[in-house]
Amino acid sequence: MTWQSIDTQASPGPDLLRRVGGSLGAAARRYGVLLAFLALWQGASSTGLVNPAIFPPLDVIVAALIKALTSGRLLPDIAISLQRSGLAFGFAVALGIPLGLVMGQFRAIEAALDPILQLFRQTSALALYPVFILFLGLGETSKVFVIFWATLFPILLATIGGVKQVDPKLIEMARIYGASQATTFTRVILPAAVPQIFVGLRLSATTSLLLLIAAEMIGANRGLGFQVLNAQYNFEIPLMFGAILLLASLGLGANALLVALQKRLCAWAEPR
Repeated sequence: MTWQSIDTQASPGPDLLRRVGGSLGAAARRYGVLLAFLALWQGASSTGLVNPAIFPPLDVIVAALIKALTSGRLLPDIAISLQRSGLAFGFAVALGIPLGLVMGQFRAIEAALDPILQLFRQTSALALYPVFILFLGLGETSKVFVIFWATLFPILLATIGGVKQVDPKLIEMARIYGASQATTFTRVILPAAVPQIFVGLRLSATTSLLLLIAAEMIGANRGLGFQVLNAQYNFEIPLMFGAILLLASLGLGANALLVALQKRLCAWAEPR
């Protein structure tokens, strides 16, 4: 083996360098604006360009959040917030997907239910929250129900739309080959509607966390939304921002989980 061949094997190839450069370029294009915003926040607050008492530096916020997590102060609030939003989201999935599949297939049922569903959908969940409190009280039931109400409709409408967007030629072909109505549904309609259903799931997951904050700011003494409001009342501004960032992280995590699940279940729909 010559020195030239050893040197060629030890040095990185041009293909590897191109891949690394392409990955770095893609990361810069995707996260460059976000990183610039965070750097601007840190610099403006640290130098006094903005009032650090109102907009603390990011390192101070992260330190306050880590302290609250390691001391156990926020752990019960995280657990109860996840329980509330998880229950509401689960109930919305359990009702929204089956009802959407039925309404998407049977036009008579959709025509009968659509007007009242559109009326409910256009009514803000927060506007109805006092009504839910009157009927259900200030306990956990009203908080879960207001989140459920807001998360139901994105799932329902996405499911209906997914069923309606199935190519009629695929359904016709399945019937030509002798597929029963049940087989056509399970093998053609449902798989074709799944990508659109996941769009509704992702929207609802985000909505559940948004409504969670509002629900926990009214008549609650536990939860991340309560901690945001409580920190603001006590002028613990770094902790307030830390709780907000934690809520945003939970939302990003839920979205990433659903995206990963969608890629696994809908690999056939991914572009090659």
